[in-house]
Amino acid sequence: MRDLLFDKPPNKPFAPACERNREPILDLLRGHFADRRRVLEIGSGTGQHAVHIAAALPHLVWQCADRAPYLPGIRLWLAEAALPNTPAPLTLDVNGAWPTARFAAAFSANSLHIMSAAEVETLFARLPEVLEDDAVLAIYGPFRYGGAHTSASNARFDASLRANDPASGIRDFEAVNALAADIGLRLVEDRAMPANNRGLVWRR
Repeated sequence: MRDLLFDKPPNKPFAPACERNREPILDLLRGHFADRRRVLEIGSGTGQHAVHIAAALPHLVWQCADRAPYLPGIRLWLAEAALPNTPAPLTLDVNGAWPTARFAAAFSANSLHIMSAAEVETLFARLPEVLEDDAVLAIYGPFRYGGAHTSASNARFDASLRANDPASGIRDFEAVNALAADIGLRLVEDRAMPANNRGLVWRR
């Protein structure tokens, strides 16, 4: 379940985790997206990451995308920031229609553990439709390694996720990396991030 609160009117959604992790994520992307132009953010959530990163990296055109219920909140963040490099958000459900445009990079934060394992497989299977030949993929979130959690807090978080939805849960790094390899992506960085999360980056 996404960690969402709501601000005062006009009820702009707010995720505390985004405030805590936005600078480390920006630092990760600053290097890997330095030569990128158009980025697709899959699962933009509130839109907080979008406005923070797009403001700090104005050379990027940051395309938000998420399921329809999240788009009104994303629009509020984008409208308030009024940045020239954040176009209107797109509707994207991994099991539904995907954008027809292609992107030099894709980014997703705290999304894989919300999806089912089948949806994660679908996500990677569909990525080639939207990624350019030399694309970069960056994913932020918790992962298990060798079938084990990296911390007791991650184990508790995983248990709470599965109690709420048995199909969700923290994913195994090795399985996700294999899905990336299947579509021609090579891991170039696995960085330790705050709160026992990881920043994973692949390149074609």
